[in-house]
Amino acid sequence: MVTGLILSVVFNFIVCKLNLTTGVIPSFNVAAGLLGFAGIKSWTSLIQKIGKLKQPFTRQENTVIQTCVVASSGIAFSSGTASYMLGMSPYVASQAEAGNTPNNTKKLSISWMLPYLFVVSFAGLFSIVALRKMMIMKYKLTYPSGTATAYLINCFHTPKGAKLAKKQVSSLFKTFGLSFIFGAVQWIVAGGEGCGFGHLPTFGREAYRKKFYFDFNVTYVGVGMLCPYMVNISLLIGAIVSWGIMWPMIEEKKGDWYSAKLSPSSLHGIQGYRVFIAIAMMLGDGLFHFAYMLVVTISSFTKRRPQGDYSGEDDDDDKKIRSEYFLKDEIPNWAAIGGYTGIAVISIIVVPIIFHSLKWYHILVAYLIAPILAFCNSYGAGLTDWSLASNYGKIAILTFSYWVGLKNGGVIAGLASCGLMMSILDTAANLMGDFKTGYLTLTSPRSMFFSQLIGTAMGCVITPLVFLVFNSAYKLGDPKGSYPAPYGLMYRGIALLGVEGFGSLPRHCLRLAVWFFVAAILINLMTQLLKKFETKYGIYRFIPSPMCMAIPFYLGGYFAIDMCLGSLILFIWQKLNKKKAKDFGPAVASGLICGESLWGIPASVLALAGVKAPFCMKA
Repeated sequence: MVTGLILSVVFNFIVCKLNLTTGVIPSFNVAAGLLGFAGIKSWTSLIQKIGKLKQPFTRQENTVIQTCVVASSGIAFSSGTASYMLGMSPYVASQAEAGNTPNNTKKLSISWMLPYLFVVSFAGLFSIVALRKMMIMKYKLTYPSGTATAYLINCFHTPKGAKLAKKQVSSLFKTFGLSFIFGAVQWIVAGGEGCGFGHLPTFGREAYRKKFYFDFNVTYVGVGMLCPYMVNISLLIGAIVSWGIMWPMIEEKKGDWYSAKLSPSSLHGIQGYRVFIAIAMMLGDGLFHFAYMLVVTISSFTKRRPQGDYSGEDDDDDKKIRSEYFLKDEIPNWAAIGGYTGIAVISIIVVPIIFHSLKWYHILVAYLIAPILAFCNSYGAGLTDWSLASNYGKIAILTFSYWVGLKNGGVIAGLASCGLMMSILDTAANLMGDFKTGYLTLTSPRSMFFSQLIGTAMGCVITPLVFLVFNSAYKLGDPKGSYPAPYGLMYRGIALLGVEGFGSLPRHCLRLAVWFFVAAILINLMTQLLKKFETKYGIYRFIPSPMCMAIPFYLGGYFAIDMCLGSLILFIWQKLNKKKAKDFGPAVASGLICGESLWGIPASVLALAGVKAPFCMKA
């Protein structure tokens, strides 16, 4: 558990930083598995040398550590410190102007964040745990990430796999060191406004003004190496469409489409077009996938057919052994039902005390429908590896903010209900994925469940503390700052749509938003149709993702350029040596991400101490 705690702190810092910069977060299963294996293996080797080792490090222990770390870092995402929680803050509310009233804002404080997370984060673990046998054994859901993690852990615990794992860990730590040092160098030369590598107009000043420049952020170069090529290209396409074409055209209408007297950050001006058109694309993408996954889930469920399985499960003896281990340590249904009911009762009492605009009956309704949505989301994640928790959360914002109303604090009510729904659905889907990993590594489900509980508890404590460090050292949510946290303003914008409707939008913004909403649905529909009916050339692989295209509408193209560089590095590496790129690419990428991200810890401490960088590098 000590290893789990250390890695939980590390990955919480990384996820928090990524959340506060762009909100694009890759899977860290490979990094968590590698570091967990390396940490315990080093410790057991040391104990073995002094003759105190009683038993070897097993794949089951590796799985339990992995589960704990992923559960803890998962709270960093579902806690919403960079999305719905940040959207409650007075600073973000001041950017939105509308709804900036005392009952529609809440100062971010650990005194309420920590108890709120403890109340809402455990319900998802109990919501569908009783269905684990049906989803893992009866319907044989794949859970691709869970299966891949199991394959990775099983490989570690073979002689050949252990040898490769040592080399991968070595590569990870080398790139970690280089990335950490480069992060320190970047800080040294950023001693003033507009200073440092991140402010160099690499493609010219006009391109820089339109947010097209390489900011030397190796974290996102690493993220780009982990993300699929089309994700990174979609981000770049979105940046070109918005900052290269649309925003300059709309800015020419200044004084006609919106008042020339408005500040650049006003949602009634150019910022309104950026935020609400991005929201429209995200909602269109999210609602399409919500409907699509509902259809797929119902269709698959009614047919009662296996939806694919782990490639190594063909042997009947293997299946029997896995089934025996999976069924050996039962989690009683009465414990699951009792746990969920108990948490629901506590939430009905505690949440309205924290958020006065939410009443007991709002919480009751949320807890009644959450298990149904958790099942749909977990089943869909088992088929496609895609959790739609954030999309369900956006629907909750619109529903509850409209229900409560602006005068009664509907903005806060909508954002808080989003947190409740996201926490339940995300942890439920993660738990089922971990059960799949446990099933394939012969790990006790009860051990997995308790590891999830411990990891979730760690996350509930670590996440607010990590966020507090960033919040104390930097101005979070500042569009021009180091941590723009785009989802904070976007989630608040969705809540404002719920309480105010469309009347407050700038001129023609609604029409443009509707067009992009429909475009997002049509692009996704085209992708699915091509995937089903055009199998010869796989054209669907080259259609951009509307959700990814929407992110740079608000932020700009600088991080998309970083990520595309990561894709280019991986592409060239694969052309030169495909096997090495496959074996070491994820480790190198994880090292790049971890190094510069963890430089954020000493950088935050220096900022809190009032220490400024000694030099200023300007173009």
